[in-house]
Amino acid sequence: PVKAGIAAGVVAVAAAAVALALANDSHPVKEAARPSPSAPVVRPGTPSPPTREPSPKPVVRAPAPAPPPRPAPDPTPPPKPPHRAVPAPAHTHAPDPEPRPRPTPTPTPAPTPTPTPTPPPASAVYELGSLRYDALGDGTGPEISLGESSWVWQRYGMSIGGKRYARGATVHGQSSVTVALNRACTAYDALAGVDDLTLGLGKVSFSVYADGIPLWRSGTVRGDDRAVPVHVNLTGRRTVRLVARPEGRGWDRAALADWAESRFTCR
Repeated sequence: PVKAGIAAGVVAVAAAAVALALANDSHPVKEAARPSPSAPVVRPGTPSPPTREPSPKPVVRAPAPAPPPRPAPDPTPPPKPPHRAVPAPAHTHAPDPEPRPRPTPTPTPAPTPTPTPTPPPASAVYELGSLRYDALGDGTGPEISLGESSWVWQRYGMSIGGKRYARGATVHGQSSVTVALNRACTAYDALAGVDDLTLGLGKVSFSVYADGIPLWRSGTVRGDDRAVPVHVNLTGRRTVRLVARPEGRGWDRAALADWAESRFTCR
């Protein structure tokens, strides 16, 4: 609108100047009246360029707010089951309480068996009529000491006082037989008497020594007498010496004396 007003003013001034020129051409020229000093001639000036209005600032539009999220629809409740009429419970007696289980009785512990004592090792029997001499033995059982013994006849079958015996040893009426035990032995047993080969003659006594200590002695045994039983404890002993002595002179020394069924019991 400002620019339009300025243009209209310029057009009006131009139109007035054209009209004035035409009027001067139609009348004779007169001395131009001097303009009064009070009325100066106003020349139309050059119109000043229109003042530019400041360009409007761009309108910054705020972004439209995002639409609020739609609320999630409420979940559809499940359909309610149809109401069923519950029949009134029949009047029943309360069940009897179950009986309490009886505690399991603690089993009576079995009595601890009394340990069976270890049986002693089996005994071994060594027959005098079967013993080896130490020069030929192995030292694991009773053996006849060759250097400390007189003549010995190890035999099977003998007779004393008319009774026969299976085995034993025969010596002279004056004799000594030493046996090295070589192991733990417990007893020596025999039947001592004058052998029937002497034809009822001779008188002899018998003795048993262990480690040099006399442990047993018979009285005088004559020909045709029954055999005398012998038993000697040998626990803890290492050697045994069997001794026969004549009770007279002459024939008694040459008599045959028997250690019948003579045996050593050892472990």
